[in-house]
Amino acid sequence: MTNLVPDLHDRSALVEEVGRLRAEIARLEHRVRDLDRLAHYDSLVPVLNRRGFIRQLVKLVDRTDRYGDGGGVLFIDVDGLKLVNDSYGHHAGDAALVHVAQMLVGGVRQSDCVARIGGDEFAVLLERVNGEEAAETAARLVDQIAGTEFGHDGHASPLSAAIGIGMIEPGDKAEQVLIRADRAMYEEKAAA
Repeated sequence: MTNLVPDLHDRSALVEEVGRLRAEIARLEHRVRDLDRLAHYDSLVPVLNRRGFIRQLVKLVDRTDRYGDGGGVLFIDVDGLKLVNDSYGHHAGDAALVHVAQMLVGGVRQSDCVARIGGDEFAVLLERVNGEEAAETAARLVDQIAGTEFGHDGHASPLSAAIGIGMIEPGDKAEQVLIRADRAMYEEKAAA
């Protein structure tokens, strides 16, 4: 069995061991970053997943409680993806999800946070907004999604979205805000 501890009197062995340990630390730090990305980002579209979104929402709820900045959640259900999947296959549906995610990211401020919550549902975390500003953003995103047709292999498919708004209220928990936004989205769908 070899000795794992270098000879403390052998300077070159110590330097070599320090170099090996630094390389191992760098490798482990890189692995931790990879695992964090897998845990918090969607595997298909370049946005946060539900877990990553909740992590950011918890932080915003805490800041809102502490500083009163205000904020809200847009819960977005995209319509038309089932038709894309059924007509052109799941690869086309995946491409449509990427297309919608890009529209959402491009349609909000850099300080806002976009996530795919699951399936054809997305959410946007809006920082430092009031209800009127959140409603304006939601209306703009609905128009943007409805105003574009998703094209795949020469076939165009219309997409639309219903968006519910949940504003952060004093004493809220992150899941409460998300549930309120989800319910508001279903009310929007029922009213349409």
